[in-house]
Amino acid sequence: MMISEDIEWRAEEGLVPYPDALADMEERAAAIHQGTARERVWLLQHPPLYTAGTSADPAELLEKRFPVYDAGRGGRYTYHGPGQRVGYVQMDLGRRGKDVRNFVHNLEGWVIAALAEFGVTGRRAEGRIGIWTDAPDGREAKIGAIGVRVRRWVTIHGFSVNIDPDLSHFSGIVPCGISEYPVTSLAELGKQASMGDFDAALKRHFPRFLAGLGRCKAPT
Repeated sequence: MMISEDIEWRAEEGLVPYPDALADMEERAAAIHQGTARERVWLLQHPPLYTAGTSADPAELLEKRFPVYDAGRGGRYTYHGPGQRVGYVQMDLGRRGKDVRNFVHNLEGWVIAALAEFGVTGRRAEGRIGIWTDAPDGREAKIGAIGVRVRRWVTIHGFSVNIDPDLSHFSGIVPCGISEYPVTSLAELGKQASMGDFDAALKRHFPRFLAGLGRCKAPT
């Protein structure tokens, strides 16, 4: 499906193996850099697995319950699995201002805006990457993760949001190296949403995300 600025919007129905997704992203990033492919938002789910970022501490892999993959992105360990919406956002920052911090800030804002449609107040937290909200017990909890890699100014990876995953699967790791806060999901918060519902919310707020990055300039 095509959306504004001729960016591809792709949503998968089944579970995509992580190595396949990683290889696809790398290939697409090279093509975007060469000007032979469009920028892309790729929405999917993975089978249960853990990924290790470049700062991952082996001590934070508490139990190897699922396969573990080196992601190549920044950050530490995270979990992906069914019931979690993963968004791989591949944008050409070389034509959008070469500002990685701005990209991450707008990525966070995009997810927060989508969550608000379901009555969830998401927020950033000083010194902690990701999207945070209040769990049913009143504690602050993580509902979304952000992890980005940039190669030749093209972004790889993106975000994940817990729609209705098995939250016990997170217990095999210290998520993102933060042990003092739990994880939560839309379902745990009593919010009913399908993947399609959440994708539609993302699509509605996508123009604002793009505007925050700046208009894509023609190659020079």
